[in-house]
Amino acid sequence: MGTATGSAFDTETLRRAIEGNTGNNLLSLYADDAEIRIVDRNNQPSHPTVLHGRSQIAELLDDVYSRDMTHKLDRCVMQGDQAAYSESCEYADGTRVLAESMVTLRNGKITDQLIIQAWDE
Repeated sequence: MGTATGSAFDTETLRRAIEGNTGNNLLSLYADDAEIRIVDRNNQPSHPTVLHGRSQIAELLDDVYSRDMTHKLDRCVMQGDQAAYSESCEYADGTRVLAESMVTLRNGKITDQLIIQAWDE
């Protein structure tokens, strides 16, 4: 765990943003032109959900952080302008979600993210 190239993105900043009560701090870690691809049971690798730019990312984060659930950064590994991390979440009813992310950074901001997630059914 450490600091990636550029400023503003380090493990503790990421932890505080993920484990916070709103998506605003997490949104601040994304570049204006960032892209997120999400792969899960409903959005398979050949047809992932793709979000372009901070406004679409903000909509996702607003939705996720409006839910009655907790978020925890489990692990984070950084090397140069790349980072990978595991996040575990739990809804109030006990349903669990696990997400793995691989991100590319530019000047301390996320420019590209691949999220692979699974949840209890």
